[in-house]
Amino acid sequence: MAASRRRRVLVVDDEPRMIHFIRLNLEHDGFEVVETTSGTKALDKLRDQLPDLILLDVMMPDLDGFETLRLIREISTVPVIMLTAKGEEDDRVRGLELGADDYVTKPFSPNELIARVRALLRRTAPHAAGEPALQYGPIVLDAGSHTVSIGGDTARLTAKEFLLLQYLMQRPGRVLGRETLLADVWGYQYPGETRTVDVHVRRLREKIPYLSRALVTVQQFGYKLLEQAPADRD
Repeated sequence: MAASRRRRVLVVDDEPRMIHFIRLNLEHDGFEVVETTSGTKALDKLRDQLPDLILLDVMMPDLDGFETLRLIREISTVPVIMLTAKGEEDDRVRGLELGADDYVTKPFSPNELIARVRALLRRTAPHAAGEPALQYGPIVLDAGSHTVSIGGDTARLTAKEFLLLQYLMQRPGRVLGRETLLADVWGYQYPGETRTVDVHVRRLREKIPYLSRALVTVQQFGYKLLEQAPADRD
């Protein structure tokens, strides 16, 4: 039987020492690493050979991480983890708004980096073909093909937006706390980082307007997808 393909990670950072540090740890853990030092070159590599995941630094000279991420999201839903400066909450929130799936703050430990990468890849891995689609009102989510449609039109979601919507659709009527969503959807502990959930919920509502009525905020706790799907007024 042929050996399984190693998961490919594209590392985008303009600091050679940081790239070397990340490469050593990812390769030690069995990943294939592709590297580049600029956002422009990252887009070229993305078009040439799609990676399984991208590690993207924010501070780069020619094309910063935010603009690179915006351009990535125009052509791909590949999972993206942003590398941000320690304590820069605005950078983290901005990255999430633009479609990042996760972030790691510098400096970070090798164990944290590998844990984040593995958790995101595990949750975005293709599901087995034939898994029944989920439906809620006009929304149809097909885990097998990793697609979401609303009344026949396709919604372009990031990996984490897809997983959050899937989690909610599997639990209509249940009030879900932000900490629960962080632990179960993101697969990692985020002490105090509940804005991550809020940003993703806001993006879901923007991309799927139907959710502005169906996905309600439970004050000071979290969110709930109404047990009974509202009538579609569109």
